[in-house]
Amino acid sequence: MAKESAQKRPAKTQDGPPSKKIQLANPSKERPAPGKRSRPITATNDSDNSSEDEFEDADDGEDVEDVMEAEAVGKKAMNGTAVRESHKAQKALLNERKAVKPHADLLSSAKRIWNLARQKNIPEPERRKHVQDLMNVIRGNVKDIVFKHDASRIVQTAVKYGKQDVRDEIAEELKGSYMELVQRRYSKFLVGKLIRQCPAHRASVLLEFQGNVMRLLLHLEASRVIADAYELYGNAYERSILLRDFYGKEASLFSLTSGSEADKERSKKGLKGVLESAQCEMRRRVLASLKDNLVSIFNNSDKGAVTHAIVHHALWEYITEINSLEDDAEQAKLYREIFDSCQDVIAEMVHTKHGSRVVREFIARGTAKDRKHIVKALKPHIERICLDDEAQLVLFTALDCIDDTKLLAKSILTEITSKAATLYRTPQGRRSLLYPIVPRSRRHFTPAQIAVMSETDEVKAKAGMSKKDDEVRREEVRKAAGEGLLEWLGRSGEEVVRDPGGSLVVCEVMLYVEGDKTAVMESLLKAAASPYPGKSESSHPIDLPHTARVYKNLLQGGHFDHSSSRISRSPFFSPSPFASQFVNTVGKDVTVAMAKGNGAFVVAELLERVKAEGDEETKREVREWFGSDVKNEMAGSEMKGKKVLLEKVDALLT
Repeated sequence: MAKESAQKRPAKTQDGPPSKKIQLANPSKERPAPGKRSRPITATNDSDNSSEDEFEDADDGEDVEDVMEAEAVGKKAMNGTAVRESHKAQKALLNERKAVKPHADLLSSAKRIWNLARQKNIPEPERRKHVQDLMNVIRGNVKDIVFKHDASRIVQTAVKYGKQDVRDEIAEELKGSYMELVQRRYSKFLVGKLIRQCPAHRASVLLEFQGNVMRLLLHLEASRVIADAYELYGNAYERSILLRDFYGKEASLFSLTSGSEADKERSKKGLKGVLESAQCEMRRRVLASLKDNLVSIFNNSDKGAVTHAIVHHALWEYITEINSLEDDAEQAKLYREIFDSCQDVIAEMVHTKHGSRVVREFIARGTAKDRKHIVKALKPHIERICLDDEAQLVLFTALDCIDDTKLLAKSILTEITSKAATLYRTPQGRRSLLYPIVPRSRRHFTPAQIAVMSETDEVKAKAGMSKKDDEVRREEVRKAAGEGLLEWLGRSGEEVVRDPGGSLVVCEVMLYVEGDKTAVMESLLKAAASPYPGKSESSHPIDLPHTARVYKNLLQGGHFDHSSSRISRSPFFSPSPFASQFVNTVGKDVTVAMAKGNGAFVVAELLERVKAEGDEETKREVREWFGSDVKNEMAGSEMKGKKVLLEKVDALLT
């Protein structure tokens, strides 16, 4: 099972998706659901997120070298011996080689029980018995056998299906070996399982890595285990154990060595806790060590560590500290150096909370040249950025800060609108479509999200790199995005408006985008003009509450403002032409049928708009639709909105 992007800071909206749970085949009752690390937007395959169980459930239990040599013997034997003799020769060689290996009898017994314990569909009591039998065989010898790939799978099965006392016993036996285990191709999976499922031993396991975290992050096998431990399983103190190596040997040796509760509390503060009582010279040395360690990771981007959240956290801590320096010249110098060292790997960082915050800081503080470089790095990945909760914040900051709106239109907005047909289907994608036209609207962004987006406002103002007035920039961005969105809805509006999330996009585009909306109005009214009621397999748009709300808002000319208790009219949309075209396109039969059905509120808004802003010919035509017979039929029905509709009919007729 490939591990994809994972849980990050919650960024829920009113139309957010339900949470997803991983389904396990016959899972252990005590096994917590495995987490998922944030997936880099630059990732092209799932190699970094391969499953811990990839080797645990393999069918073969033989040593790979033994099998290869036995096959070679078999091929030679085939030249002059019967097939049966060849097989006997292979089996004899395998048995001979296994017999002379250390712990041969132990491994043979363990593999026999392991094949019973790892079966997918057996009763839980039976599995528990097999796991206990397995522990009786390997107890006291776990450290001796675990480095073999097949024996590692045996121990993994005991951890996977055993109770907590079994896991803790294995974790205790392996103390002192984790540094070696985590660097092995197969045993690294066992270390990951123990870190996840043995919280009582987690801190002690991570402490064995202390002093080697930087090397492990750049290690092919160990890097993923460190990343998982930090991002998915560790608490604040356990994460601080891994982060501490970034600060250099001096911080590790002299700042947090006693293990007291006071030191643990201070260590949870990360770099701030290390520096809070440090002298000026020590402060400089710690920052220098942190910078050197970060640069070494950026310079080895092919190792993959640059995508990990632990690196992004350390980088954000560094930037936070240099921002607090009193010497502006030194602050600018350090900022420039760290930006230059990581500017080529910007796209590798935007998918995590701290990585996104770092890139947003770079955009807010950067020069026009810096911003252009960042946009160029992100351009190939715009669609995946739009679909990521954290990464999309970088795009929003770019739209808020970059004065060169032609660059934004060419490199970002065109890429977003060209993928609108895909983006509108998810909450993240819809936010990416809506932000250019209604930035930070409370209708689509929660207060928490707006607060996060506002974090860079003060930085932008202080840096003074953005010269254009914010309102002017927003208007230019809205115009640049509007053309592509109107073209898309002109083709697909009839389909999109029926989607609950898509209807939100349609409404905001119609109300707040400038441009020719004729094609979109025709598409929407064509859908409304279909016979009412619709066929059972395809409801009429007015019978869909979210779609009916779109027509109602367009006839009102804006949204209802709860603070002022009135309609807030959009300056970019006139409801009068829409009402007139509604009358001409939808016609009498469908409009009256909607009034008698679920469209009473929509028709009521139509009548009000015709009365207030329609021409005399339109008023006369609509009055004829609602004669006394139609009015009496509506009065005698139990339809929803009857009272409001009848009031509008009376007002129009008078």
